[in-house]
Amino acid sequence: MSAVRTLVVWCPDWPVVAAGIEASTPAAVLQANRVVACSEAARAEGVKRGLRRREAQGRCPDLVVVEHDLGRDARAFEPVVAALEALCPRIEIVRPGVCAFATRGPSRYFGGDEALTALVAGTVGVPCRSGIADGPFAAGLAARTATPEQPTIVAAGTSRAFLADFPVSTLERPELADLLVRLGLHTLGDLAALPAAQVLARFGPDGALAARLARGLDERPLAARTPPPDLAVSAELDPPADRVDRVAFLAKSLADELTDELARQGLACTRLSIEAETEHGETLVRLWRHDGALTPTAMAERVRWQLDGWLSGSATDRPTAGIVRLRLAPDEVKPDLGRQLGFWGGSTLQDARAARALARVQGMLGPDAVCTAVLQGGRSPGEQVRLVPWGDDRGTGAGSAPGTGRGGAERAPWPGSVPAPAPATIHVQPVPAEVLATDGTAVTVAGRGLISAPPARLSISGHQWADLVGWAGPWPVDERWWDPPAHRRRARLQVLQHDGTAHLLAVEGGQWWVEATYD
Repeated sequence: MSAVRTLVVWCPDWPVVAAGIEASTPAAVLQANRVVACSEAARAEGVKRGLRRREAQGRCPDLVVVEHDLGRDARAFEPVVAALEALCPRIEIVRPGVCAFATRGPSRYFGGDEALTALVAGTVGVPCRSGIADGPFAAGLAARTATPEQPTIVAAGTSRAFLADFPVSTLERPELADLLVRLGLHTLGDLAALPAAQVLARFGPDGALAARLARGLDERPLAARTPPPDLAVSAELDPPADRVDRVAFLAKSLADELTDELARQGLACTRLSIEAETEHGETLVRLWRHDGALTPTAMAERVRWQLDGWLSGSATDRPTAGIVRLRLAPDEVKPDLGRQLGFWGGSTLQDARAARALARVQGMLGPDAVCTAVLQGGRSPGEQVRLVPWGDDRGTGAGSAPGTGRGGAERAPWPGSVPAPAPATIHVQPVPAEVLATDGTAVTVAGRGLISAPPARLSISGHQWADLVGWAGPWPVDERWWDPPAHRRRARLQVLQHDGTAHLLAVEGGQWWVEATYD
């Protein structure tokens, strides 16, 4: 397979840029309480990816914190892709902030690789870095080593030498990279020097792919063969849709249909063409690339990103009518190698069936209608669980930080958190309560965490008083003392009523609340 000269455009710190924050402002974008991107000013203060929110704010007290929003990133990236379409009509979006295209035609037309990269820098309109090499993987690393003033252009046929000194962690396969380092293979050059057959025998298909990348050979060319047109699926919208959620609902059904047809033919889609047409004949076509097989949820998500950026664009770029046609076409496919079901507690056939059923329910009711509870760090029970839409990254994948997945809440040090067991019911809105001592006086908790008297009676929402036969605590918490608007001082108490009902109470500002209830 011959290498395809590829140009990758990388917009550094894109989640920060998409949030509208200047590079001179110390800011960080967080997901699951971890930093996923930060500005240059924040990095100068010691903030970096993977830090917890509290540690990042401790290093930079003036840090501006925003939550990660992939939809916002995709909407902001649409004008960048539209500008690059003036140079090449087939732009491949790797993810919001990164795109690529083959350089053979554009380079010849504009007078060489140097002229093309200079034109890209002047066309994009936002700070970006570009790199050219043989294949998307090498070109992506070339873009990351470039500077805004000087792009990195790797000469044809020298990608392997260019990649040799990069650490194996650049493969973005943490488990494999950790194993390679323990075996003494620290760089891509070390991996590339191993015989291909032995790498496949020892590390399997994933290791063989990593070795190909280390040699400057991508898994597939950027311009792969176009699959047969009968694999494409489309649908008409009547009346025309002017809202993204209605089109996204249809996209999920189309994605399920497309995935089922690909599965019957033993194929997996790695690059998807999404085409939308309006009542006035306006069309928007985008190519979306994915490292691995695109799931129905991932396809529908990319439809939402693309149309959200189009419908919310500037007055000159925004369509003048509603969308009447949506078409999904697999622009690049590969054999679906499947996956090995586990023998001892791993993935089973029943898990696969449940996943398909949940995906169909999600397609009928919307992406946020089916959620999975994921454990994370926190002090209160409500903070220790977050709901993630089915199919989305749960924060336990390769790129996530430790302590945010299963068991992370128990491992992380959270002073002031309530000990196990966890309550069965967490109230979305805490319920007001009153707590009295034996002599009828209100129970209070002092600033040093000392309780005024043993609690004896409890009334919830002004209802009948109940006698308490046991209690534990209090657990005082003084949170975000460095941020006056968000500063909170609370204390929690576990109480047991005479009928066996147990509650988790919290007092803040002299008012008691019922946060959760135990079985």
